[in-house]
Amino acid sequence: MEGNAAGQAAKRALDIVAAAAGLVVAAPVIGAVAVAMAFKDPGPLFYGHVRVGRDGRPFRCLKLRSMVVDGDAVLANHLAAHPAAAAEWAETQKLRDDPRVTPLGRLLRKTSLDELPQLLNVLRGEMSLVGPRPVTEKELARYGHQARAYLSVRPGVTGPWQISGRSTVGFQRRIALDTHYVKTWTFARDVRIILLTVPAVLASRGSY
Repeated sequence: MEGNAAGQAAKRALDIVAAAAGLVVAAPVIGAVAVAMAFKDPGPLFYGHVRVGRDGRPFRCLKLRSMVVDGDAVLANHLAAHPAAAAEWAETQKLRDDPRVTPLGRLLRKTSLDELPQLLNVLRGEMSLVGPRPVTEKELARYGHQARAYLSVRPGVTGPWQISGRSTVGFQRRIALDTHYVKTWTFARDVRIILLTVPAVLASRGSY
């Protein structure tokens, strides 16, 4: 992927143009969510979780807040009290029935609207429209020797995991998908993933 300079320039150009246009279109949606949140779940509109970016640089991956404000404490207590949930979290780093997620947050997640602010991450150069799913340092430690592939690119707003089942994809399978994406990257494949993301999101496949 690193050797294709022209392809990488085209990829970055697509990122900038599409992210800028997307933010213009998304602005009314984000405004509506802000109003709904003010009435239903007062607190910060955005949430930034630290993820590992290209070359190991940390960045705050932005989302519309879909969880309660004290989510970390709620998760820790839930995992301690429910072994099955702890096992699910250990395998996928997700919970199908996550006690932290608010009613509004469930709608945002199901429709992927919570990820709209990541277009700002794309404009900043911290993310790309398409790439590996952004991970935490703890998650990256599970990549083993395949971490090199992840660190060589910008993580993506969408990617192979998004069109392959999202939350239903096990962690090791997700690593394999991301590694294969990096090693076989083409600009045409990025375009294909973007096009396939639209029906995947509309159908809410694998989202929770």
